[in-house]
Amino acid sequence: MQGFALFRLPYTTDYTLLSGQVQVVPSCAELSGRQGFVIAPFAPSAEHPVLIISPDRVEQGSDDFAPVELPPISGKTGNPRADYHIDFANFHAHLVNGDFSKLVLSRSIFIPADNPISPIELYQKACESYPRMMIILVSTPQSGMWLVATPEILLSGRGELWQTVALAGTMPFSEQVLWSDKNIQEQRYVATYITEQLEQFTSDFKETGPRTVRAGHLAHLRSDFHFQLNEKQTVGELIQSLHPTPAVCGLPKQAALRFILQNEHHDRSYYSGFMGPLFVEGATNLFVTLRCMELFSNGYRLYAGGGILCDSREEQEWQETEIKLDTMRNMIKDV
Repeated sequence: MQGFALFRLPYTTDYTLLSGQVQVVPSCAELSGRQGFVIAPFAPSAEHPVLIISPDRVEQGSDDFAPVELPPISGKTGNPRADYHIDFANFHAHLVNGDFSKLVLSRSIFIPADNPISPIELYQKACESYPRMMIILVSTPQSGMWLVATPEILLSGRGELWQTVALAGTMPFSEQVLWSDKNIQEQRYVATYITEQLEQFTSDFKETGPRTVRAGHLAHLRSDFHFQLNEKQTVGELIQSLHPTPAVCGLPKQAALRFILQNEHHDRSYYSGFMGPLFVEGATNLFVTLRCMELFSNGYRLYAGGGILCDSREEQEWQETEIKLDTMRNMIKDV
């Protein structure tokens, strides 16, 4: 089965179109030694497997985009506010009880459209609107079609020089962002976790930050980690170790992952997984699938989430997901 990925790296104008056969990868750890475009879910399963498009062709800077067909599947609107209220109360109770130090609660909304905007037009609009983000339009028979605009690197590098980031905390962007203790603590959880994982693979890494970075109309706290890695043998194991980070899951990791899968009202699917080229023309650029939407023939499913600590307040967290949804909602507001 064939799939394609069209992507543009942050702070660049060149884009890459990659297409080829889609293969199912048993686990993130088994990405070592492979080459292609990776589409990984939040939690790999038979329904949502780790996928890689093995490139038959890779083109850069081409304007010759063929028409793209949307999956015919429909979505349901539901009652997202009521579902979020139930989930927040459940998640928060377990934080107060000390079962977890952090949990990420996400949600999705379906926005119907009689005449959806063409996927290529949406992709081009996202590139224009979000120059600081990784922009991806990807489609496979197994995953469906997704548009992604994300600022968060999971793993990038070439040769022995590699990078990852700890990105957490969210505020509306302004020239003077004042970070709350909650946001600072949330970001520190992620940075500490990444440090602990990197120590298993290398003793030669450097952390810088945190600093305020802009992602569209939002601001986040970001720490950067630069390190050396023997890429071919261990990259899959490192990805398996990092994903999902506390930025999209929680702490302790495995217990939080199980809790989220059992208790969230919606199926995250490929939201809060990761996507990007792996050893394509020598470079790896895997990004966490944050601001994103799934494209259908009759509308769009948008996803967003936020980290919750024991002192979090429901209305504030709800509003954070609302402003995160605006990243993709702004792409379709004329529908």
